[in-house]
Amino acid sequence: MSFLLDSVIMFTSQVLFFGFGWLFFMRRLFKDYEVRQYVVQVVFSVTFAFSCTMFELIIFEILGVLSSTSRYFHWKVNLYVILLVLIFVVPFYIGYFVVSNIRLFQRQRLLFSCVVWFTFMYFFWKLGDPFPILSPKHGILSIEQLISRVGVIGVTLMALLSGFGAVNCPYTYMSYFLRNVTDSDILALERRLLQTMDMIVSKKKRMAMTRRQMYQRGEEQNKQTGFWGMIKSVTSSPSGSENLSLIQQEVDALEELSRQLFLETADLQATKERIEYSKTFQGKYFNFLGYFFSIYCVWKIFMATINIVFDRVGKTDPVTRGIEITVNYLGIQFDVKFWSQHISFILVGIIIVTSIRGLLITLTKFFYAISSSKSSNVIVLVLAQIMGMYFVSSVLLMRMSMPLEYRTIVTEVLGELQFNFYHRWFDVIFLVSALSSILFLYLAHKQAPEKHMNL
Repeated sequence: MSFLLDSVIMFTSQVLFFGFGWLFFMRRLFKDYEVRQYVVQVVFSVTFAFSCTMFELIIFEILGVLSSTSRYFHWKVNLYVILLVLIFVVPFYIGYFVVSNIRLFQRQRLLFSCVVWFTFMYFFWKLGDPFPILSPKHGILSIEQLISRVGVIGVTLMALLSGFGAVNCPYTYMSYFLRNVTDSDILALERRLLQTMDMIVSKKKRMAMTRRQMYQRGEEQNKQTGFWGMIKSVTSSPSGSENLSLIQQEVDALEELSRQLFLETADLQATKERIEYSKTFQGKYFNFLGYFFSIYCVWKIFMATINIVFDRVGKTDPVTRGIEITVNYLGIQFDVKFWSQHISFILVGIIIVTSIRGLLITLTKFFYAISSSKSSNVIVLVLAQIMGMYFVSSVLLMRMSMPLEYRTIVTEVLGELQFNFYHRWFDVIFLVSALSSILFLYLAHKQAPEKHMNL
């Protein structure tokens, strides 16, 4: 009876997660497109539902909700379903819709879809060869073989996003990095934009008048008959056509300049709005967050470097370790186990909410940046693949944030993976991503004033 009730609770939560994924798909991703393939919507929603269920099971593990046997059973079922979707279903449908957009392969698209899927499986399997992610005793068909490879891709993606986010967040929030923009700068640039548009209009008028004169001249030449009229039409130079080509080149150059001026004007307007926003209470709050995240970024880069140099991986979760250090330093009586449980729950909850929210925002921006009516189905499936691998890898890394007594079922379900490798790999990719982002943002910030001066 208890197992049946637990199953009803899990099924209800999965239905709710599925409904949220369905609404997000309809209201955010596909609000500007006609939904023609409901299988894409179902696959995306299923991936989202089972990804969120893994996070729900982590919270249930800390709070002790459901019986241990029920949690273990649903961990197993959830993991098998998400791996089935990520490795078999989503790659096959990606290949299917890619082939369907190619006219040459439409008659045998099922066959070519299978070829694409086998190609994916080959490279997916070869991915695990260079990395020490498994114990030698695991068989070729064990679940650890699949999780380990999904983990490598997902951890790499997480580290790249985390490294860029740790640098871009303080750069975006802090008013220190804002350019000093005045109303006179914007007015001067708008004046140049209007002058350029006037020049484009005047040159296009000249082109229209030249075409009209050429048309009238051609009619006059057609009226002239006889030998001398033919000779005159052959020997006359087409000066009008030459002038048209020169004017057209000038118009093209001016239109390109007008596009650059328009983008620069919009950028200055946005910067001015950000400067005004930074003076508000909310703007000052985000400015404070920017300084906080800049300190966090420096600390994270420093710790990642220490972990890489000394080949160090923490054995105790950060919350318990931090409480132990504080208690020992202050010399007070404190129930470390009790409070580490509750603080870990809050920390894990914050990580889960921010991870889901941040990933959905990133996926939405990415989708609108590159999608079209033909490629939208493929892009949504690729985003579902990224989302699923990201969340599976989050569970791998979040295991270290949980107290030791709550890692047991997670470790048993995931199998005997080389967990230390994933943490070291995350540190390496995070460090590379963060340093590359610092260099990129530094060059972009340095180039912006120079571009403004040149324009």
